[in-house]
Amino acid sequence: MKLAEKLSENILDKLSIDFLRNQVLKNAYGNNDTRIAKMDPRILIVWYLFFGLVPWFVNDLPFLIGCFLLVSITIRMARAAGLVLFLFAVGVFSQTGYLLLVTLLFGGDAAAVVPLLIMTLKVATVSLASITVFSGMDPDRLANGLMWFGCPERFSFSISYAYRMLPLLMEEFQNVLLSYRLRGNPPEHDGVIGKIRYLIYQIKVIMHSFYPLMLNTAKRSRTTVEVLEIKGYRYAARNKDVRKIKLSSLKVTNDDLLFASMSFLWVAVAFLISTIL
Repeated sequence: MKLAEKLSENILDKLSIDFLRNQVLKNAYGNNDTRIAKMDPRILIVWYLFFGLVPWFVNDLPFLIGCFLLVSITIRMARAAGLVLFLFAVGVFSQTGYLLLVTLLFGGDAAAVVPLLIMTLKVATVSLASITVFSGMDPDRLANGLMWFGCPERFSFSISYAYRMLPLLMEEFQNVLLSYRLRGNPPEHDGVIGKIRYLIYQIKVIMHSFYPLMLNTAKRSRTTVEVLEIKGYRYAARNKDVRKIKLSSLKVTNDDLLFASMSFLWVAVAFLISTIL
């Protein structure tokens, strides 16, 4: 009983708002010193397009395993937040992983297991590639990389703006949540049953906080847009000189070429193994 109570206390501590906010901000802004963050965004975007599209059109198990191992290494290099990896594991398991597990437990043969394994590897590879790029790269560099490939300035800016809205969104969410807690009457959380009831109460408060969160964030977003208009954002987005200045920071280094070469070599070896087998 004491072990269960201690475990429930640790779970509630991990589910605190401060923990969630720190994990989200760490994933968006806390990885600037990693190797992935220092790379040229154009290389990373091309790399992501390959690992985000090609696995869907390939059914060779050795090739998919090789791609999965490569993106597993890159996700380590990007130092993604633990919360994001946990959500990734839950998402993959809820989509295809549980089918693979049930098939193995109830005596499924290789003819049933292999297709499920292939589908699981596809989802996992694409998901890890997305986490690698979007959690390991600075929002401004990502926006500049998209702009270099010819994406509209507003589309590139909207991605950077969405990242910058994260701290605002988390702060507003905490304020709304605290206001609900001040006016609410939480249940007693003594014992395992009490802690489960308290956890259900917290989930209900979070659900009730969604609408005022969106409303308050929309109000603050309007103020931000007005400030951008005053500073001449629309003119700067259409000005070729400003675009040239923004893109002048992009530079392909030896580390970028080494990363691209190693990825190409890894994929070539995986393809060779799949053709041999």
